[in-house]
This record gives sequence, C-alpha cells and structure tokens, in this order.
Amino acid sequence: MRQSPDNLLPENWHKYFAIEANNAAWSMSEAVADVSLRIDLLDAAHAAAWHWRVVGKEINQMRSVMLLALVHARMNMGPSAWAYAERMRMYFTDKNDTPDWELAFTHTVHALAARAFGKTAEFQASRQAAIASIALIRDKNDREVVLKTFQHIAHN
Repeated sequence: MRQSPDNLLPENWHKYFAIEANNAAWSMSEAVADVSLRIDLLDAAHAAAWHWRVVGKEINQMRSVMLLALVHARMNMGPSAWAYAERMRMYFTDKNDTPDWELAFTHTVHALAARAFGKTAEFQASRQAAIASIALIRDKNDREVVLKTFQHIAHN
C-alpha cells in the first residue's frame, strides 16, 4: 500500500510531505516551457525545503537548497538563486564523496543561477564544469536525469 498521511503516524508526515513536494518541484522544474509565473513550483520547492529542515539529514537539506537555487533561477529570481547556489555549491564541491551525478547537478544549477543573476563569467565557468561533469557520469540513466535540467542552459 502506498504511504499517505492517512496511514502514517503524525511524526512521519514531514518526511512524506518533504518527498512529495520535492518530487513535484523537480518534475515541474524540468519543463522546457517558461515557468516564471508558476507559483505552485515556487511553493512546492519551499515546502520541500521546510519539511526537509524539520526531518531531513544534512544531505537532504542541502539537496533542497539545490532545488531552491534551481527554481529561483528558472523563475528569474537572480539574487536569491545565486545565494542558494553558492551555498549548495560550496557544500557539494567540498565533499569528497559527492556522487558524479550530484556534482553535475551542482554545476548545472550553479550555472543557471549565475545566468539569472547576470554573472556571465561565473555562468561560463559553471557551464563548462557542468559539461565536463556530465561527461563523467558513469550511469546512463543518471546522465539522462541531469540532462533534463542541463537542457535549460542549452535552450536559453
């Protein structure tokens, strides 16, 4: 049976809603269409971040910061996108056990945030780092998932 708030104990609701909001926001963020007016996308990303802050481990919380950076960048909210992107980039690039796909996401989202904030040199550097990181992803399925977000660099 699929987990839902009705068959979960109240202390597990945060995790349920963190996962649901996170998955909804990531799915919406992959749309090629203009998402700048998608308030539901912004709400879902912030809801996921809030729930992860309550029940998540540090990795969950930082992944939610990455999602916030992506959503704010896609919605042309440059200053906040950049602030989130800088924070998550530092976290994921300073760790020596960041998976190849997550490092590629880090550079991709950082590039999108840099572009949204008008930081051309940083955009170019992060775009190049994203291209290099994507090429190093060993699993084809992981690479395809990252490319759904990277497409926003290529399309704009």
